[in-house]
Amino acid sequence: MSTFNEQDIISRLHQPAQREQAFTLLVNHYKEQLYWQIRRMVLSHDDADDILQNTFIKAWTGLDSFRGEARLSTWLFRIASNETLNFLSRQHPATSIDSDEATSIAARLQSDPYFDGNETEAQLQQAIATLPEKQRQVFNLKYFDEMKYEDMSQLLDTSVGALKASYHHAVKKVSDFFHHLD
Repeated sequence: MSTFNEQDIISRLHQPAQREQAFTLLVNHYKEQLYWQIRRMVLSHDDADDILQNTFIKAWTGLDSFRGEARLSTWLFRIASNETLNFLSRQHPATSIDSDEATSIAARLQSDPYFDGNETEAQLQQAIATLPEKQRQVFNLKYFDEMKYEDMSQLLDTSVGALKASYHHAVKKVSDFFHHLD
């Protein structure tokens, strides 16, 4: 099967004989997209990889509870989002980090062999790292994934108005960060 047909995958996930093969197709189809969604929040390849593994373990163990009310991508993104926020709350109980920590994050990011961005990209990631977690998540989904607010609302279980406000605040903080660099 060369193309990914969501309805076909969902029906195969509910058939015990085909479940494992269908789940493998699901993983292969979404792993890169989910990896980058997670990676932009945690910045470390190893942490992102661990969270991605946990996401797929949760998805596998939760297959019976997936009823198809949401799209597979929304369901997986929600699991990944929750896993990422749980990880971040264990790592940094505070909601945001100071500029010294952000600088250290940017340095760590630039030394990471998986990071192939330039100086501006590193500075952007440094600016994003200073945002509170929810704003960081909204900014990443809107700016990098170009996700519509309606889809984000379903994914994060938050009103469109609140998401727009979060994005507006995040953009202002990122913009202020770059003005301070000048």
